Order: sequence, then structure tokens, then C-alpha cells
Amino acid sequence: MRLRSEILLLFSLLTLSPLLALSSDPPFSCDPSDPSSRNYAFCNAKLPVEQRAHDLVSRLTVEEKIAQLGDVAPAISRLGVPAYKWWSEALHGVAYGGRGSTNYDGKIKSATSFPQVILTGATFNPLLWYKIGEAVGTEARAIYNSGQLQGLTFWAPNINIFRDPRWGRGQETPGEDPLTTSKYAALFVRGLQGDSYQGRHVPVLKASACCKHFTAYDLERWGDVFRFTFNAVVTAQDLEDTYQPPFKSCVEDGHASGMMCSYNEVNGVPPCGDYNLLTKIARQEWKFYGYIVSDCDAVEVIQDYHNYSKTPEEAVAYALKAGMDVNCGSYVQNHSASALQQGKITEADIDRALHNLFSVRMRLGLFNGNPTRYKKYGSIGPDQVCSKEHQNLALQAALQGIVLLKNNYNLLPLSKPQVSSLAVIGPNANNAELLVGNYHGPPCINITSLQALQGYIKDTRYVAGCGDAACNTSVTIDQAVQVASSVDYVVLFVGLDQNQEREDLDRYSLLLPGSQQDLITSVAKVAKKPVILVLLCGGPVDVSFAKLDPKIGAIVWAGYPGQAGGPAIAQVLFGEHNPGGKLPLTWYPQDFTRIPMTDMNMRANPATGYPGRTYRFYKGETVFPFGYGLSYSNYSHKFVSKTEKLYMNTVINTQGTKIAHSSDHYHISEIGLDACEKLKFPATVRVENHGPMDGWQPVLLFLCWPNETNGRPAKQLIGFDSVHLKAGEAAHVEFAVSPCEHFSRVTEEGKRVIDKGSHFMMVEQEELEICVMD
Repeated sequence: MRLRSEILLLFSLLTLSPLLALSSDPPFSCDPSDPSSRNYAFCNAKLPVEQRAHDLVSRLTVEEKIAQLGDVAPAISRLGVPAYKWWSEALHGVAYGGRGSTNYDGKIKSATSFPQVILTGATFNPLLWYKIGEAVGTEARAIYNSGQLQGLTFWAPNINIFRDPRWGRGQETPGEDPLTTSKYAALFVRGLQGDSYQGRHVPVLKASACCKHFTAYDLERWGDVFRFTFNAVVTAQDLEDTYQPPFKSCVEDGHASGMMCSYNEVNGVPPCGDYNLLTKIARQEWKFYGYIVSDCDAVEVIQDYHNYSKTPEEAVAYALKAGMDVNCGSYVQNHSASALQQGKITEADIDRALHNLFSVRMRLGLFNGNPTRYKKYGSIGPDQVCSKEHQNLALQAALQGIVLLKNNYNLLPLSKPQVSSLAVIGPNANNAELLVGNYHGPPCINITSLQALQGYIKDTRYVAGCGDAACNTSVTIDQAVQVASSVDYVVLFVGLDQNQEREDLDRYSLLLPGSQQDLITSVAKVAKKPVILVLLCGGPVDVSFAKLDPKIGAIVWAGYPGQAGGPAIAQVLFGEHNPGGKLPLTWYPQDFTRIPMTDMNMRANPATGYPGRTYRFYKGETVFPFGYGLSYSNYSHKFVSKTEKLYMNTVINTQGTKIAHSSDHYHISEIGLDACEKLKFPATVRVENHGPMDGWQPVLLFLCWPNETNGRPAKQLIGFDSVHLKAGEAAHVEFAVSPCEHFSRVTEEGKRVIDKGSHFMMVEQEELEICVMD
């Protein structure tokens, strides 16, 4: 069975049809120079997409239809329809991987590699997220226009919740918080597909985004459980307030044109065979308009691993009747004919899927003639790949995401005139591949942290200390100690790499791998001054020893910072940039690993000693909490809003709505959309930078309740933004607060309610009480 890994071999660009052989043009249909295209309604761009797709599907034979149900869709030469490859990757830049993957052997040799998503999440900068999506979409279209890409459907973003710190793919997500992940999903998708920041739609997609993995997917391989066999048992409460919100936002706010159903089961049902999930919720409730793809071989997994079906034909039937449209792999192509003969599926089931598939290709402009002549996107060429603007954006994303976790004695920033010699030590200091994480392409530039620091201090001495992040072979601690004792300052680069955390690989420990801790403490012991520790990793690590050690003066987390990571780290260390990133996930102690990864419950259970998960529900000690991050400046925050009471009945009654509320809460479903809209109010926070440096400051607005009864979170992020302030400057940051969304909690039955009484909005240590009253 073909398994999907995080970095796939680059596929050669194949001839897509006889008509396109030896052509550098991208594949397209409805060539205006072909007289036959004038007779096809599906080639008439003036008609609605739905009508055009229906016309095309109606012209196909059953054999031709079945052949289109895999991620490699062959050409239909008699209709002038070229082959299409649905699988391309663009998690944080146009990447290797997938059958439609980029061929970087042509005029375009590389693409901008932005930070891995977990570090981008640490910026809490919505506009930045949109701009990254916009840049990735532009580069994707440029590569396609150059004939070096075989599809414009990109299987990104990954918007599963980073529920457990051991998850190997948590690095691909913006973190553990549902609101953060929801906003990231919507804004990245808008940017990539060509919509405006505010969400205004364009008639033709620049590229197609696909939100994955739907749903409750966050385990790769833990013990004898792995993603093909895992049954995620999830309560209705946790589904509603944790696992589903990012996908709902991706559809309703981002208008994603693709979704991917996941490998795991959810409460005993494989998502790719779940009609309730794919059709009732996604299409009917959320109004999803696009195609649904299985994760690679996930339909086969229904049969061979979950044993949910008795035959391959039954597995195909479950998937197609549930609402899946295309299978990553060939399983559906191989077994649909026999499923049709056996009466497991009908031709109408196939037609429904093909209608969605061809509609997306038409919305991409691939049935409007040569896309390079399309006025909106046809002029996007190689000059817009690795452009100065995009590379500057990659640098800004890395700079804004880097988190300062410790800075005793104001060790940082370093002053170049005061550093005559510098030791750079650690397995992650001189590894360019490490910086770009997983799902990446060839970056425009490739500067390691060591190379960047050598540009600041002439006398920079380097010792790896370990052969790689595993740090269990080629350990040269004695050599590192000798160098460390001979220089003014020491910077250690440690953490993880893709051999420690990745797709198909979860961690068992939260400690630094191998001998890394021995390397750090040995070096710190002999250094003339407290050392600086730079952590390069996606998931959190328990560095409690470093947090408490006075010989370790500063700790910086830089995630996997992308192509500009080396220069960005150097700029932060030497004070050319004031760090402002905030942790988008909780950093747990090693003791947390006693909790099974398979326990999907978010809320703590005192009776069993289960501590809960994420900052919203976790009851244990942390190494560093969600939202934590220091700066070289001091900031103050103060509410300037005047709203202190919400009179529910006044608003509800003016809408003519009659609701049967209980004595202590209101049901959101009964309040109604109009009343919810009327209840909205602004919350304004004054933020001031007291210096001494200019800097970016993420402002995180939380809500908490007087107690945590009825499954309430300890606190809940309800808004955030990032503002740049000069030293001594102040600004007002305004949040649009929606009580129906932000003040509500979820009952055990999965229903949203607003409790009467006090609700507290908080920014840092500032608090504003809002009383919900009749």
C-alpha cells in the first residue's frame, strides 16, 4: 500500500495529452482555436459554472466518469479535456510533494519558503497570515502559468487543533486554540484563492485551498495505535467547541473550495464514509461549495484497517454516498465499476462527485482557454516567484513569530561592539534543511543561523556538539566546552528536527533528545557569561532545567522559521528586531506524557486525575503557558470601553423573538441571527510601548467566567491583533465582540448557551466585567 510521507520525491512533468505534447503552456481546455469547442456548453464561460459542469458530465461515458475519480485524472481527448493532477502542496510555500508537484527544473528553480505554520501562528497577526496566503497563491499561479505545475488544487492549510504536544504534525498548524486556528484558516484561504482580506469573492480562483484533515485528526503513530486504526472518541461538547470550529470557519468565512476527510475514525465512523459529516454538516449546514478529497488511500483504509466495510465495493459506496468526490489514490477508480455492477452505487453518485470536481476546475479558469491569456491571472509570471516583496514578507513573518521565553539580566539584545568573540554550538546551528520544516520546496535563499551570525561577529567559532538533533552519535561535548570557555558569548542551537517530529511520527518524550541537555549544561557551566539558548522545534520541549538555571540567561523559541530564519534569529539576538511573538500552544512538563495520546477529552476529570488539555482546560503545571512571550520593551494595556451590561431581553424583544430561556442561561439557537447581530459591541484596548525599542505587540483578548462549572474553560481567547508601536507610542486596538459567539459556552449535548451573570474580558492583567442580564 502506498503511504503518504511528508516529503515526497519530485515527480517529472508528464505529457498531459497529445495536444499539449512538447508545450510549455499549462494544461487547459476549451481552446478557442479548436472549432469543436464552440459546440460545447461547458466551454461557454458566460454560462453558470453549475450548468457548464452538468453539460460536461453528461457527455462522458461511464468508463470516462470512473477514471476521473482518482487524484490522477486522465485526459478525455475526444472532448479536448486535458489530464489533471489534484494533489499539490503549499503548506507554507509552494512545495514538493503530490502527483501534481512542482517541477523546479524549468525556468523557476525555487519558491518562497515561509516559516512553518506554528511559528506564523505565534505572530497573532491576521493581516500577515492573509498576505502569506496571497503570496503563496500568486507563486502557485506563476509556476502553473510557466508549465511547471500540473494542478492548482493545493492541499493546505492543516487546521487540526494541536491537542497533544507529542503530535508530529502539530508544527503544520497555527496552534492549540480554536479561534486562532479558525482565523488562520479563513485568512490563509482567502489570500491563496484570491479573495480580499475582508472576504470579497473573485469569480475565478487564483488557486484552490483545501482545509484538512476533517475531523478530530491529531495522532500519527503512538504505541500500537496509528492514524489508520485510531478511533477518536469525541464528545459532542468537544466537537462543537474545539475540533469543528476551524473547519466551520474555513468554509463559512474562508470559502475554501476544497476539504480533505481524514484517516481516523470519529466515534466509530471513518470521516470519508460519514454522510452526516461530509454532507449534512459541511455541505448543508455550512454551505460548503467545492470538492472533498480523501486523504491518500483513506478509502482503502475504510476496508483494510477499520474493517468498516465488508468489501472494497462497499468501501467505495460508503465514500461516494457520504459526499466524498475524489480519492487520493486509485482505489475508487479500481473498484467503482464493480460497485456499480453490484448495485452498491449508482451512476448518479458518480455524477454528483464529478460535478463538484469539474466545477472547481472551471472556477480555476481551466476551461476558459489558455489561462496565461486570462486577464486577471495570465500575466503572473516567474518574476513574481521569490520576489523581493515575498522574501521580505518571509523575513517579517519569522521576525514577528520568534518568541523570547527568558531574558535574565537583560542579556539580550547583544551589542556588536561588546562581542569580540562568539561561540555557536549545537546540532541545529548549521542545518539549512531544518529551518524550512516539512512540506517545503526549494527556498529562494538558504542561510543558516551560523552563517547569519558569522556576518555579525568576525570571530565566530562553531562546534556542532552532536551529529544531529537526536544527539546520540558523534557527541563532542568536550570540544564544545573548550570552545565555550574561550569566548565572550555563547549561543546554543538545539531542539528537534524532522527525524523527531513529522507526519507518521509522534514523540514519546517532551525532553530534548539524546545528550542535548548534557551539552547545554556542560557548556553553560564553563561559559564566561550566561549562555543564550535558541530552540528550533515545532512541538514544545520541557526545558525546565534551562528556565531555572542562572547560567542560562536567555531562551528563544524560533520554531522552524523558513528561508529567512537564520537572518531573523540574528536580528533578534543583536537587537535589530524587538521580539514580540507569543506562544500559540502550552508547553507542558515531561510528566504530561503519562496521559495517553488517545484520550481526546479536552476537559479535566478530577475523579480520574486526568488534567485536561490546552490552556482552556489544563489543570497542571506548565513550562511556559499559552500566549507567553517577552519583549525588549515594556507595554501597558488598558480598557477604554464603556460597555458593562448587556440587557438580553431588551435586544431580543425588539427583534420580535420569543425564547424559552432557563433561569441561568439563553440558548443561542433560539436567540436568532438578527438578535445576535444586535448584541455585538466594540471593546477597545489602549496599548502603549514604554520603550526602549520599537516593536510589534500582539494583543490577546480573553474571556473568563467567575467559575469553571458546567464545562466552562478557565479562559477563552475571543480576539487578537498585532500592532506596531514606536517607543513611547500608544494606539487603540478595537475588537468586535459578539456575545453569541464569544460569551457562549457549549453544553454536554453540544449546544451553545450564554450564561447570565458576570463575564470578564481580560488583556494581560487588565480586566473588564460585563454583566449579562434580562
